[in-house]
Amino acid sequence: MNKITAMNNKFYELESTARHIRGKIIEMSHKSGAAHLGSSLSCVDILVALYWNVLSINPDNPSDPDRDRFILSKGHAASALFATLAFKGFFPVNVLDTFAMPGSRLEEHPGPNCISGVEAATGSLGHGLPLGIGMALSGRIQKQAYRIFALLSDGECNEGSVWEAAMFAAGQHLDNVLTIIDFNKWQATGRSCEVMAHEPLKEKWKSFGWSAYEIDGHNMSELVDALNNFPDGSGRPVAVIAHTVKGKGVSFMEDDNNWHYRIPDEQEVINAKKELGLL
Repeated sequence: MNKITAMNNKFYELESTARHIRGKIIEMSHKSGAAHLGSSLSCVDILVALYWNVLSINPDNPSDPDRDRFILSKGHAASALFATLAFKGFFPVNVLDTFAMPGSRLEEHPGPNCISGVEAATGSLGHGLPLGIGMALSGRIQKQAYRIFALLSDGECNEGSVWEAAMFAAGQHLDNVLTIIDFNKWQATGRSCEVMAHEPLKEKWKSFGWSAYEIDGHNMSELVDALNNFPDGSGRPVAVIAHTVKGKGVSFMEDDNNWHYRIPDEQEVINAKKELGLL
């Protein structure tokens, strides 16, 4: 097998994994009656690229002090993180069937130490990046070489705490911090760039002292290349602006903000799985 064929096979496998995770997330929303499906679907490719090709972390030793840390700052996409962790082997896949059920460890937003692989309680937007920067500074002080990855929503960039953290990370030259913006162009009540003046988002991060890159957040090759190019040698923290589609993978959900709160019925689950090639 030549190198190009091997790479194509790798990306095909990643894309297949993403389709199966999307199907499970849709099932979880239907069964639990939990919202934020569109926001969860938009970040699946990012999570698959991270957990299968980028993060230095072992599901059999999730508390290894030298592990990379991943923080889902957009905690309302918890179903995407939980499904990714289960498919990666952090806990049995059948535990996903308890998502958002009474007494379950898998709540609609990740709780502290709720299950193997979850680093922090998140969902109050604007907190994940500051938490990660604190971890990064701690690692430097303790002379540990782990890296911090924080996934933010574009609507989360409304929060002043994000930009305070960004200034601090740049000021401290924390080049072991990478933030990924899931730029799906929507937030709860409207288009992100109509609610707040986000654009030009890449230039904003650069002006705060970060290296910044824009990629297609659904292109596995671009994702793997960009996320593996970290640290990038600049001595700065890195921001990756990942252009995504809310509800990605299912035609009747894509770019439709009603799926921020809508729950799929049984027929919609079937239709979505057919589109994903799972039925």
